[in-house]
Amino acid sequence: MKWLLNIIRRMYDWVESFAHKPGALWALFLIAFMESSFFPVPPDVLLIALAVSMPKRAMRFAAITTVGSVLGGMFGYFIGWELMEVIGRPIIEFYNAEVYWLRVEEAYRGPIGVWFLVGAAFTPIPYKVATIAAGATVMPFLPFLVASAVGRAARFFLVAGLIWKFGPTFKVYIEKYFDKLAIAFVLLLVLGFVAVKYIF
Repeated sequence: MKWLLNIIRRMYDWVESFAHKPGALWALFLIAFMESSFFPVPPDVLLIALAVSMPKRAMRFAAITTVGSVLGGMFGYFIGWELMEVIGRPIIEFYNAEVYWLRVEEAYRGPIGVWFLVGAAFTPIPYKVATIAAGATVMPFLPFLVASAVGRAARFFLVAGLIWKFGPTFKVYIEKYFDKLAIAFVLLLVLGFVAVKYIF
């Protein structure tokens, strides 16, 4: 577990470092875009760093993150729809999601598909897997877009709202308890996959 924490810590520091560089907003947008289809580190890391440094602009940062993430989700949809075997399958295998793939596909083809996508966009259920699966199952695009926007906006504006209210204290808490939070994050990811297995 120690090696995994070290990897997460290094990736966290790398993403956060963009907050102190020119073009930080573009970095926020691009990381949000990539995370929705293949990148492992959530954009919340940079969103938190930027919002803490400029709390009055926290909601603007949340909006940028949401737009980047939803556009990235659209790219994930395209991967599943058009490039499943070439790109989509390797991504699913990288996240060890093969076991749950059929269950996700079944959920999308049923009446709860859109609600599952909202949950994946908001919770630790891997959103990138959900977007690729939506394209692979040819989920109607407009419901996909609306569900993605609702789930992603709810998540990122919640983070921004907490920082707007609590300010730097929020980031100090993350730094102080990083290891425990990282373990919790990994466990939540695992539980996300387990939820796919047992709920659907």
